[in-house]
Amino acid sequence: MMRRLIDRREFVRILGLSGAALVVGSKAGFAQAGTTQQDSTNAPTNRPSIQPSQKVPKRKFGKTGIEVPILALGGIFDIPTNQIVLERAYEYGVTYWDTAYSYQGGRSEQGMGMFFERHPERRKEIFLVTKTGARSPHDMTAQLNESLERLKTDYVDLYFLHGISDPNVLSNEIKEWAEKAKAEKKIRFFGFSTHANMEVCLEAAAKLGWIDGIMLTYNYRVMTTDRMKAAIEAAAKAGIGLTAMKTQAQPPRRRGQQSQEQGQDPQEAMLKHFTERGFTPEQARLKIVWENEHIASICSAMYTISVLQANVAAALDKTQLSWVDKAVLFAEAEQSKCEYCAGCTRFCEAAVHHAVPIGDIMRALMYRNSYGDESLARETLSSSVSLAWWKINPAILKAAEQACPNRLPIASLVQEAATLIA
Repeated sequence: MMRRLIDRREFVRILGLSGAALVVGSKAGFAQAGTTQQDSTNAPTNRPSIQPSQKVPKRKFGKTGIEVPILALGGIFDIPTNQIVLERAYEYGVTYWDTAYSYQGGRSEQGMGMFFERHPERRKEIFLVTKTGARSPHDMTAQLNESLERLKTDYVDLYFLHGISDPNVLSNEIKEWAEKAKAEKKIRFFGFSTHANMEVCLEAAAKLGWIDGIMLTYNYRVMTTDRMKAAIEAAAKAGIGLTAMKTQAQPPRRRGQQSQEQGQDPQEAMLKHFTERGFTPEQARLKIVWENEHIASICSAMYTISVLQANVAAALDKTQLSWVDKAVLFAEAEQSKCEYCAGCTRFCEAAVHHAVPIGDIMRALMYRNSYGDESLARETLSSSVSLAWWKINPAILKAAEQACPNRLPIASLVQEAATLIA
């Protein structure tokens, strides 16, 4: 059942209450310049120092027996030209590094390989994750071998099937492949990442008994539903290590587009509230995810030193979000839900008989409009070119809009995404 949208008056009321409730006890000086993603420019500029002895805290990663830092370095950027980010991440104890065979056409893995060539003694200190978009054992083997060569290592700690939306791909054939790769000591653990139908994938994985880790879209917009809560609980009970991604919950539409049409600006309201609290909205979005102890780590694409420092500052800080802070986050999520794709493609894509990869399209637009990364947006759509989805009659997409719980303007967004294919 859809919840009602919070109107402007109620959102302003919550923000007004927050100002009155938090006059006492606000914590200045916490925020570090930068944000958790390449998507905001209005963060506070105060710069507290991070002491060399301070390292990002760790949590147990499921049943693996491994502890990982609660902040992971997402490698979806040009790492060969940003080696300093790896150096600083290592210094801060951000030693969970995530990449993929496809990222930057292989340059992400190559960049991490450059680091390990210079610092071979540090390889065992890094919890290294890479992913494959392949689905057949033959192709998975070929991609894993190439990844190992690029990464200049004999093994990866965790190997993911990249971006699954249907747990039926987790076949016995895939299980046997994972067991063989473990026996050959090419991978230590196996799992998958998921941007869509996350709850369905978690529920299925919890019953399989051979999934070691999952990286999933998990943020303040999707974490509150009963089904997501139950799915996280089931996966954790099954001993699966969980890594959250897309914690900033950025929309496929350009920031503020919908709000300005309605005469509202929830982003500015949130910025004002959290700046008065002493940290940024981006840091608050991290902190609310870390409150769930079942989440072992948050993977963030930290393109710059300032972004890395902002996230490390958030991980080190002991300040807990107040109930008003959470109310502001959840109120903004409700007020702007018609801008955000929650990844439930089992509804929208089924409505158009899977002729349009709506989930991939929404993610591509998010990369371009919210992160400013058009090359990654094009890369995200590259695997779906054979469907020629941009030629579909927009009227057909009205069925997808009706099926969308958040009522996204899917038809116009698909037309916008078509410009990336041209």
